Amino acid sequence: MRHSVRSCRLASLCLITLLPLFASPVQARGEGQLLEAINDYRSQSRRCEWRTMRATPPLALRSSLALPIGFRGGLRETLKDAGYQARAVRSIRLTDARDAEEAFDLLTDEHCSALLDNQYADIGINRVGDEWRVVLAQPMGGARASDVASSDKSLLAQVNAARARSRMCGGQRFAAARPLSWNAALGTAAQGHSRAMARDNYFAHRDPDGRSVADRAKGAGFRGRKIGENIAAGQGSPNQAMRDWLASPGHCANLMNPMFTQMGAASASDSRSDAGIYWTMVFGAP
Repeated sequence: MRHSVRSCRLASLCLITLLPLFASPVQARGEGQLLEAINDYRSQSRRCEWRTMRATPPLALRSSLALPIGFRGGLRETLKDAGYQARAVRSIRLTDARDAEEAFDLLTDEHCSALLDNQYADIGINRVGDEWRVVLAQPMGGARASDVASSDKSLLAQVNAARARSRMCGGQRFAAARPLSWNAALGTAAQGHSRAMARDNYFAHRDPDGRSVADRAKGAGFRGRKIGENIAAGQGSPNQAMRDWLASPGHCANLMNPMFTQMGAASASDSRSDAGIYWTMVFGAP
């Protein structure tokens, strides 16, 4: 029988009350075995999705992350109701796993990058029979403010590293491109848009007032002739935001566009928003 795995990463706007769940001693032992296997897996560098991922610290078990097996609804809002405010969260549901060993095999086969992602610090595990739900999360206070601020310019280094070699963006090949320089006006525009999305709980290139990225860049003092923008939501680290952008053909093409010579970037978070954290990267040419 083929095992099935379902995964969700972003919250919807629906709410569900988190009910307490009680596991039998046998199930509890299975959950403990799974946690031990996951933390052992994270303790060493591993090959995952054609790349080597470094060892990461162990995850802490949190009862507030033990969501019901059949949970459907707003992930972040449900966790908030349970007393856990997530900066980043990933929920994975497994079926047809008779014990912790089978559950671990499914996780490493289908979700190795999530298990090895160093943005996650906490874990919740719930089991009913041969069905499991694993929730990986980082609390809202999990990253220091200075770390978040420094992550904005760290994106510049990651973009330039990506542009340093040729790559495929979907079906289009891009040659290596010259590195971008930081532009303070574009950084201001990016910061304003990330803060607005976090504060007003929306995710779009055009803000509620109808302004485009060109309008925001001009308002911040940029007078260039070419503008581009990448946005992302829910990623708990600049590394994850970059991975997601590079995996998307259109966003990847923006990153590799040789016409761009400058950029600015920023992230902003608000625990009351659906995604928790929002990222904006603005490209330009004078």
